[in-house]
Amino acid sequence: MDGILIVEKPQNCTSHDVVYKVKKILNEKVGHTGTLDPLAEGVLPLLIGKGTKISKYLVEHDKIYEAEIQLGIETETLDREGKIINSKEVDLENISYEKVKNVLSKFKGKINQVPPIYSAIKVNGKKLYEYAREGKTIEIPARQIEIYEIELMYIDKERKKIRFKVHCSKGTYIRVLCVDIAKSLGEIRNYELS
Repeated sequence: MDGILIVEKPQNCTSHDVVYKVKKILNEKVGHTGTLDPLAEGVLPLLIGKGTKISKYLVEHDKIYEAEIQLGIETETLDREGKIINSKEVDLENISYEKVKNVLSKFKGKINQVPPIYSAIKVNGKKLYEYAREGKTIEIPARQIEIYEIELMYIDKERKKIRFKVHCSKGTYIRVLCVDIAKSLGEIRNYELS
């Protein structure tokens, strides 16, 4: 079998897990066109057999995500799975529709982003999350990404959550974008991605 298989990746499953399962079922060479965080659910295109040869044409494309920021807490992994390392009372004045919309608009365009320590990016031949698990600190170089569109979907003041949609370049870490948005609002955060 050769071609592209579109898979809806569930939460709490790595992209590697999906590739492994499909590879086992089809008994073919299988690859993916970009990693989704384990907590993310969404479309994961898989390349099967000779289809893996077109990977270089697909991995460079931009992405669209919906994300939800949970204001008031910060975790070591920048997601809901990590240990809470900071928390604070949320100032509801900071999450007005106009203020949030204004803050989001400031992220549109080319920006520098430092990938999270809990990521699979390699520095000096070692994955960043391996340094994190060993308790080591390392300088992580910033990368340029681009936010083409960013749109506020809703604000839930009762639950202290903000949901937005973002169209961005390859390599954008939504977890980091959520942190940066929350910092701009004066709030620490956690996130969920779909």
